[in-house]
Amino acid sequence: MDTPTSEQLFARAQRVIPGGVNSPVRAFGSVGGTPRFLSQGEGATVVDADGNRYIDLVQSWGPLPLGHVRDEVVSAARDALERGATFGAPTAGEVALAEAIRDAVPSVEQVRLVSSGTEAAMSAIRLARGATGRSRILKFAGHYHGHSDALLVQAGSGVATLGIPGSPGVTAGAVADTVIVPWNDRDAVEAAVTDAGDDLAAILCEPVAANMNLVPPADGFLAFLREQADRSGALLVFDEVITGFRLGRAGAQGRAGVTPDLTVLGKAIGGGFPLAAFGGREEHMRHLAPVGSVYQAGTLSGNPVAVAAGRAQLDLLTDDVYVELEDITTRLVEGLRSAFADAGVTARVRQHGTLAGILFAAADPTSYEEVRRADHDRYARFFHAMLERGVALPPSGYEVLFTSTALDDATIEVVAAAAREAAATLD
Repeated sequence: MDTPTSEQLFARAQRVIPGGVNSPVRAFGSVGGTPRFLSQGEGATVVDADGNRYIDLVQSWGPLPLGHVRDEVVSAARDALERGATFGAPTAGEVALAEAIRDAVPSVEQVRLVSSGTEAAMSAIRLARGATGRSRILKFAGHYHGHSDALLVQAGSGVATLGIPGSPGVTAGAVADTVIVPWNDRDAVEAAVTDAGDDLAAILCEPVAANMNLVPPADGFLAFLREQADRSGALLVFDEVITGFRLGRAGAQGRAGVTPDLTVLGKAIGGGFPLAAFGGREEHMRHLAPVGSVYQAGTLSGNPVAVAAGRAQLDLLTDDVYVELEDITTRLVEGLRSAFADAGVTARVRQHGTLAGILFAAADPTSYEEVRRADHDRYARFFHAMLERGVALPPSGYEVLFTSTALDDATIEVVAAAAREAAATLD
């Protein structure tokens, strides 16, 4: 029997899955064409249903800093699965993972494990409101914190990719207590904090914005947010679903030297399995049930297979590995910059530690509005030109590139050569 192609699978999928995908960006809506259905991953590469192999600069959107099918991670998951897929009861593995997170992340004294970044961010906000007795949340335009109602307004990532300003189904009441300000705008933050007064429960941000392409904080901006939270009595919440255990063991907060009250984690802590967490100082975390009155629960929270894979990956992610991963990212960025320069194409290839971003714009952006004004149609053409040359980029100009330690010099040279050819097709 012939193996179905991506085109055939997509046609079947659209009959039984809305849009043919289980997460909107996967549908190739902003770049056009048929999404590639993947069948296998190995190190720095993936293979699609048609048998095409690609150098993978998506890496499942961040959970795989060591590449696909890392032996130690797979072995740990397999061993755990053979003992039982799920129990709905406490296990030693979840305690060990919680201890590993606490030891690595400066702000975390206690941590609660959940199954997705959306769930973790939603729960952290509920906790912030419960701990402070306040209602209002300040978030930044273009920062994505999952698809819970109160946080979906002016979100980046797939919402930006699809051009959706918020979402039908989200009521005015659900977002009435969500205040939106531009990223890196101190005056707007200070005015919003003052206006909210004693009703501001939390200031929430991605400490490095990575769902509206790559927009780092301006110098001193995170410390400024810490000051504003302290001034108002609100909690500072860092959403490190992307940056946690990606920019380093201590995440973005470790690089910046700024300690939030609550931290949201995901992606890399699960080793490729559905696992996320939120944590912070014990005085705040003790508001959670069963010791406190803020309710949060989940049947699969602390799933033993996901926990085992996550712990195995975190054990491998030493400081030396992050030095290696940042060096790999630097070499990739330099190769891409050179390719665009050789082709005479204006593009910004930016790097922040182990993260990189490609934006077809004349200047580095500092806000969501500047990212929106970039040439996303040109990115779509570049995306397909790279795909034709065996390199898989994120199917959206609002996303970042994810590298892995599986990328070697020869592979980076292949990417740079493909980019040089692809860029030459854009004029």
